[in-house]
Amino acid sequence: MTNIFALFPGQGSQKVGMGKELWDAYPLAKEIFAKADHALGFELSKICFEGPTEKLTLTEIAQPAILTVSTICFQLSQQSSHACANTIVAAAGHSLGEYSALVAAEAIAFEDAVRLVNKRGKYMQEAVPVGSGKMVAVLGKEVHEIETALQKVEGDVAQIANINAPGQIVVAGSVTGVQKFVEHLGTAKVIELTVSAPFHCDLMKPAEQKLRVDLASIEIRKPKFKVYQNFTAQASDDPDTIRENLALQVCGRVRWVECVENVIKDLSPSAVWEYGAGNVLTGLVKRINPGVARVNVDSPGALQVAA
Repeated sequence: MTNIFALFPGQGSQKVGMGKELWDAYPLAKEIFAKADHALGFELSKICFEGPTEKLTLTEIAQPAILTVSTICFQLSQQSSHACANTIVAAAGHSLGEYSALVAAEAIAFEDAVRLVNKRGKYMQEAVPVGSGKMVAVLGKEVHEIETALQKVEGDVAQIANINAPGQIVVAGSVTGVQKFVEHLGTAKVIELTVSAPFHCDLMKPAEQKLRVDLASIEIRKPKFKVYQNFTAQASDDPDTIRENLALQVCGRVRWVECVENVIKDLSPSAVWEYGAGNVLTGLVKRINPGVARVNVDSPGALQVAA
């Protein structure tokens, strides 16, 4: 018996052609893509398979695309002949991926989730005028060092957005706020990220307020397994708490290191499996806890190996 900690990727893992191999190989993939197309009112499948890249990377397109492919990968793995030998003990998703995790746990219906993240993407893009926000990744610094530099930024927004791995922390805010932070930080390796908006900071407040209205209109059920949420780095069985954490996540930091550490401490999974495009999250887990076995479930071949 393999006790699995299921991981679901966030925005940035999209690429043209995503899901096409699965669509070609499995009727279930065709069915889920058809549900997404119908729920959204446009051909998400065609954009995933054919692009163009500029369209697929739009936040409002990338988010439902990643959720759809992650859902396909998860459901196919659960239907495999060896699924009974694997038990999902917990799940977590990086930002957008939290919705994929909640769909996998049957807490949110797929059609509701795909519409939600499409709107979430629109709201996040609309919250900040293009060019007025910025995100940077800081390598080799501890959280307390980042927070010390952030405290020196006055009159502008600059906040920790993601704590992805030891020595990999993302800061988001206004262009001037992030520039001031970098100056106060001093010697450090800082990489400017190519993003359409400064996610997970207070500049996203308009998006949070709009998303709350949509979250209030959908049913959220008790998850079938524990889903560790970004905002608290803890799991909750209460639908209202889950709903609130999804809203707070828009402006709140992604506490990824804590999510991973808490699952390993609480449940001792024997492996982490990342469902969907890319291998970013298994790479981060390798840095957080290199002793945990890692599997990427993203293609027909990977599904056969995972089974």
